[in-house]
Amino acid sequence: MTIGPGVTGLLGPNGAGKSTLLHMMAGFLAPSTGSVTLDGRPIWRNHDVYRSIGLVPEREAVYGFLTGWQFVLSSAKLHRLPDPEAAARRALTTVEMLDAAERRIETYSKGMRQRVKVAAAMVHDPRVLLLDEPFNGMDPRQRLHLMDLVRQMGAAGKTILFSSHILEEVERVAQQIEVLVAGRHAASGDFREIRRRMTDRPHLFTIRSSDDRALAAALIADASSGAVSLTENGLQAQAVDFARFTRLLPRVAKSAGIHVWQVAPADEDLESVFSYLITRSAT
Repeated sequence: MTIGPGVTGLLGPNGAGKSTLLHMMAGFLAPSTGSVTLDGRPIWRNHDVYRSIGLVPEREAVYGFLTGWQFVLSSAKLHRLPDPEAAARRALTTVEMLDAAERRIETYSKGMRQRVKVAAAMVHDPRVLLLDEPFNGMDPRQRLHLMDLVRQMGAAGKTILFSSHILEEVERVAQQIEVLVAGRHAASGDFREIRRRMTDRPHLFTIRSSDDRALAAALIADASSGAVSLTENGLQAQAVDFARFTRLLPRVAKSAGIHVWQVAPADEDLESVFSYLITRSAT
């Protein structure tokens, strides 16, 4: 697995190894086999990498008796930044927590604690940011703001890897996904590309046309089609042979004088891709 600049989403069910992988990437765990490197240098027992890496763990890694300002400032001082106060103020402003910085962390909501953890992780402006379930506990406005911030940092050239159990978050934020299933690296790439490479599974399409019934009869007669059914929203067809089906559909529609208004994939969302990958890995 190679993670490059931009935003990468790490997907996997509970127990798949997402947190373990992030902790190895942060240098907190040694890999039992193989290696984890940053720019070709091993991360394990290499303290210099902490100048380039920021980690937001899923667990509550905060001291409740500290204020938000004290917590982020202590992180800036540990990194021996030349102006820790300015760095802490900048990080807290970025996550919209400066107004609450003088409050003790034990009074924060779950979403506020998440944001102050992000501020502490990015106070030294790292090139690599590792986020373990960063959007947990945030209200919708806070979640959207942090999503925008992650996208902006990725667009600016930072390397960001974040895990999430909410597929919609990954689909909205990440350009790249890495999928773990039962401790194995199951897939890598854009989720739509991954879906199209899975030729052992039929693709499901929703089709709207001027004559769904006639189009269904024409499609079912060809070996590239699997199950075809009529629904309230149009025609649903399984493409057993994806390449052949995409050539077949416009040809039979034109031959029968049927106008096709819409062809939409019905199973290319992340949830469908994820379910297919789990099923395939289990078999």
